[in-house]
Amino acid sequence: MWLLDKMLHKLVRKGRLVVTDHDGRVYEYGSGSDPPIRIRLTDRGAAFHIAKDPRVGAGEAYMDGRLLVEPPHDIRDFVLFIMGQRDRAIVRPRTALRRLAERVAFRLDQMNDRARASRNVRHHYDLTREFYELFLDEDRQYSMAYFRDPANSLERAQIDKKALIAAKLHMTPGRSQDMRVLDIGCGWGGMGLYLHRHFGCEVLGVSLAPDQVRFANERAEAAGVADRVKFRLIDYRDVTGRFDRITSVGMIEHVGAPRFREYFAKTFDLLADDGIMLTHTIGRRGRPAVTDKWTRKYVFPGGYIPALSQLISALEDSRWEIADIEVLRYHYAHTLAEWYRRTTMHEAEITALYDARMFRMWQFYLAGAEQSFRHGALVNFHIQSVKRRDAVPMTRDYIARDAAALSALDAAPDWHLATAAE
Repeated sequence: MWLLDKMLHKLVRKGRLVVTDHDGRVYEYGSGSDPPIRIRLTDRGAAFHIAKDPRVGAGEAYMDGRLLVEPPHDIRDFVLFIMGQRDRAIVRPRTALRRLAERVAFRLDQMNDRARASRNVRHHYDLTREFYELFLDEDRQYSMAYFRDPANSLERAQIDKKALIAAKLHMTPGRSQDMRVLDIGCGWGGMGLYLHRHFGCEVLGVSLAPDQVRFANERAEAAGVADRVKFRLIDYRDVTGRFDRITSVGMIEHVGAPRFREYFAKTFDLLADDGIMLTHTIGRRGRPAVTDKWTRKYVFPGGYIPALSQLISALEDSRWEIADIEVLRYHYAHTLAEWYRRTTMHEAEITALYDARMFRMWQFYLAGAEQSFRHGALVNFHIQSVKRRDAVPMTRDYIARDAAALSALDAAPDWHLATAAE
């Protein structure tokens, strides 16, 4: 416990933390009158497991039941508390050899050829349909929602996200029905179906997640639009044809840093000369860095969060012209907080589907991701790119105007009433 004790004494300055070790000894950190966050370690080796590599060890200790957070707090409170200590994050000293080993491991993890890319996507997205239904909105939007008001429901915010993306694609009801739209990383089909519903366009969605593609096609069949909205299990590199619009929502994080230029070169070739592409991605607000080991190991193998400089460089090298960039800061934090709330509310169902370790892993993933958007280096980027600068209007006023008009067309379902009725 001595090493973890030393780290926590140095770290905690705001608020109070009380740690009870496996032998009953109590350690207190910080100061103040607020009720402390209390955690308990359940075995002799838990403290050292956390201290030797805090970024991985804390998550594994929680997943395995070796670290417990005592009520009324939970793991989200603990993660936000620790990471809210600003620049005092627990960091294991990194030798030159360790830094080299991390870089090598990261580069190997980023080798996303077709076979590995497919395995990586299935690792995360081929969890059961029932699982995702427990915490996502009705349309299964598994990416940042757009909270025009932080008090809005998740359902409202996801509708507003789709409206914002459609506005940045500069599509017009009644005049876009002849357009072909490519949706790369189509998820469960919500974006493609939304664009067809409002604009009548033809949509091709592509993904490497078999169950997502099956479900998306089922939705298109049920809506009677399968002749105009199709979803294929195919690598984006194998798509052919020309498209008037391309959407990429939460996709480029899975491409891998070494393949950004390949990605943007391919999409450049797929887009019509007067077309528009909208890239929606998690991004890093600082310089390029390595994706943390815990996320790569348990959640997104092969994943990488790009810095804006990396995306801009790859776009420029691929002959794109950048028409608009927006940095969306706290929206994903609000989204993740609501996903966490719904996940925790369905603990029994998730444990029955998988097991308690999976439930705790998902809690830790959502809480850790939320803190990265609240206190850390993560934001979201919207990058609108074109081949010709006259493909979009002179000013960006149309974006807010058209997004508001589209949002007004859809009423948000009441998730609370729907849940109560089940």
